[in-house]
Amino acid sequence: MKELIEKLEAAFTAFKNDAVAQAENGNKAAGTRARKSSLEIEKTMKEFRKVSLEESKK
Repeated sequence: MKELIEKLEAAFTAFKNDAVAQAENGNKAAGTRARKSSLEIEKTMKEFRKVSLEESKK
């Protein structure tokens, strides 16, 4: 679970950096990377939910 949290933190950091680059600098490539990161975050959050439920049942 700890690895999953670290993966989420890294993905969110990448998303934040790219989203800021798009919003403040108009960097279109950063917008593409931010959208890709958001999909990765979504998948990881679903995995986290599954693992969290399993852990709570122990």
